[in-house]
Amino acid sequence: QVQLVESGGGLVQAGGSLRLSCTPSGRTFSIYPMGWFRQAPGKEREFVAGISWSGTTSYADSVKGRFTISRVNAENTVYLQMNSLKPEDTAVYYCAVDPSWARLVVHGTPAYWGQGTQVTVSS
Repeated sequence: QVQLVESGGGLVQAGGSLRLSCTPSGRTFSIYPMGWFRQAPGKEREFVAGISWSGTTSYADSVKGRFTISRVNAENTVYLQMNSLKPEDTAVYYCAVDPSWARLVVHGTPAYWGQGTQVTVSS
């Protein structure tokens, strides 16, 4: 059974930083696009960032310049470094993986999802 295990969420003050990590278990995704989504209370889940196996990245406009996605293929792990956090970044953050860049980044319908990790930014 495939599981995406996220860690690194928590409570931080506005302007602070957090780093999320995601490591799949059950299989290797080193050649698959990986990414992050988030869902704030009362809102739909939205794309945050994606990265291909070769390092090509894509970001939502709301996080450009503040968030950085990276991956270590040998460790089968994807990271999301979040700087200059704002209260509106408060959400549950989900790791996601799909063989298709389009399904992950364009359509937001990846095949594999993590359970989510809470990020709360206080003002």
